[in-house]
Amino acid sequence: MAEVTIGNRIVGDSHPVFVIAEIGINHNGSMEVAKKLIEGAAHAGCDAVKFQKRTPELCVPKDQRDIERDTPWGRMKYIDYRYKVEFGRDEYLEIDRYSKEHGILWFASCWDEESVDFMEQFNPPCYKGASASLTDSALLKKTAETGRPLIISTGMSTMEEVESTIEELGTGNLLIAHTNSTYPAPVDELNLRMITTFKSRYPEVPVGYSGHEVGLSTTWAAVALGATFVERHVTLDRAMWGSDQAASVELSGMARLVSNIRDIEKSLGDGVKRVYAGEAAARRKLRRT
Repeated sequence: MAEVTIGNRIVGDSHPVFVIAEIGINHNGSMEVAKKLIEGAAHAGCDAVKFQKRTPELCVPKDQRDIERDTPWGRMKYIDYRYKVEFGRDEYLEIDRYSKEHGILWFASCWDEESVDFMEQFNPPCYKGASASLTDSALLKKTAETGRPLIISTGMSTMEEVESTIEELGTGNLLIAHTNSTYPAPVDELNLRMITTFKSRYPEVPVGYSGHEVGLSTTWAAVALGATFVERHVTLDRAMWGSDQAASVELSGMARLVSNIRDIEKSLGDGVKRVYAGEAAARRKLRRT
């Protein structure tokens, strides 16, 4: 059976859907915003929040570093902006404390090997490999070598690339997230049946869904198709500044997402036909034989 333990949760078939609220960089460098999102995600019933960690000088191509962009802090070089939105040790210590206080797990997607080393000091329950990193063998191997569960995201990738990465990593302690990496993603390009394709191809690996579309119904559909975990970006306000905000879910929507996921879980049942107690009266009244 496909099962992986993340913190105090078991993720896999026959277990409750593991719900991840991705804060990413939607905090815009503000601890106040990050805390509001952590607290809101916990109140919504999410199991975990996820951040993104980068070493800017390693992740920003040299030809982009000096390009000036408009930011919430005014016009500045792109490399300077990347540092503005990057949390350091003190901030993550507070994120760790605050998440524990609110009973929610937290982890990060690391975009470079130095960031993996940085995150290890916080003993995260797992890691996420971003879709952009699916073919970065050195990064994914280093992440997997920590011994912690690794969720790989499969957006902007061919099936051959996904298969090659999984062959390199092995299937132990691995989780696969189907996703489309357009922000926001068009509904007709979500291809949710890839969830069943991945589950059939890798029956020993928990398969989930990371959504970047507008709206919630397609994420509920992913759960009905068998996603064992789901991830959606979370924000205080979709109109806030930032490239991920428009594809994010506000906190009230996140609470509705989780609540309805729990209803879907209950409604799916076990596939065994039976007559329920509530049907007995109607059966006696309406059946003639």
